[in-house]
Amino acid sequence: MLNVKTLFLVRGLPGSGKSTLAKMLCPRDAYEADDWFIDEGVYRFDPRQLHKAHHYCQTVVKNAMETAAPKIAVANTFSERWEMEPYFDMAEKRGYTVQIVECLGSFGSIHNVPESDVKKMRDRWESVTC
Repeated sequence: MLNVKTLFLVRGLPGSGKSTLAKMLCPRDAYEADDWFIDEGVYRFDPRQLHKAHHYCQTVVKNAMETAAPKIAVANTFSERWEMEPYFDMAEKRGYTVQIVECLGSFGSIHNVPESDVKKMRDRWESVTC
């Protein structure tokens, strides 16, 4: 049996089902930058912390790779390719195959992202392949 380590990059606009799908794909190893903003079970978004949130997400994914987790999922908007580059680099260095999964659902943002922000993300959306 072939033992392939896989990194799923789950991308999509807010409310498209990214988090749900990531947890279905990898119940034990699903991560997202939004995890940074959860304080005692309450989501408290602070745009000034966004850089730290993404750094945190990259760190926990790197740690999961170093423990040789067989499947890891990262659920972030990933509207532009450069946002995925750190994950591509990590995967290559640690022998993970990358699968990009794009969510197209429209379930409503659980974080109440303003429609104007969603439109900006949609306007800068890039098609991405590995």
